[in-house]
Amino acid sequence: MKFKGKRAWVTGASSGIGQAVARSLAAEGAEVVLSARREDRLQALADELRSQGAQVHLEPVNVSDRAAMNTLGERLADLGGIDILINNAGTMPISPIINGRVDEWDQMIDVNIKGVLYAIHAVYSGMADRKQGHIINVSSIAARTTYPSAGVYAGTKHAVRAISETLRKEAIRFGVRVTDIQPGSVDTELPDSIGHEKIRAVVKSNMYGEDAAMLKPVDIANAVVYALEQPEHVDVGELLIWPTRQEN
Repeated sequence: MKFKGKRAWVTGASSGIGQAVARSLAAEGAEVVLSARREDRLQALADELRSQGAQVHLEPVNVSDRAAMNTLGERLADLGGIDILINNAGTMPISPIINGRVDEWDQMIDVNIKGVLYAIHAVYSGMADRKQGHIINVSSIAARTTYPSAGVYAGTKHAVRAISETLRKEAIRFGVRVTDIQPGSVDTELPDSIGHEKIRAVVKSNMYGEDAAMLKPVDIANAVVYALEQPEHVDVGELLIWPTRQEN
């Protein structure tokens, strides 16, 4: 039970990577706080984990809602604070910039950047006061590169990488560790957030085609566990995880 006595908050926990991470942390003894917008899915996951003996809290929230995140931060402090933050919530409605889908740009910025910052803000001061904690931001290989139609999405993930590295340097004096996990293609619902029909079809064809060999959500959960289980003097700053056959 590697994380017994630890309280972990997982955003985007209703499916995909967040769901897999929540399962892995609960299996290792962590008390888990589940957040996402889809309360019905959170409830189903909570029921599953509780049936296995886990201690679980449901906190449905939209990470881009600043007021709601501030309120949630207060409730988490009342619980006794958070030892582990898994900043996983994200969205990817990519399209060529010429299409000017400004609402989708705003959505990516709000969720992928502001949501990450709001979650950090909700727990970081408490971690600093206790001189311990671990913040893991799940970003993307798009934090290192980009491709046509992904300019804004990649921009948000480059931002998460910069925020993570800066926070790691700032948090050293508080004993708080920071990790940025950058997955390649993972078999999740993320492509469903693409509103541009042609781009969505291309992405799904590339990801789910005959030659595809995507990562599974549990692969990223395993990486999260690896980063968390290191001794206190070890901070895994970045983990870049590719499917073996993914070129870019």
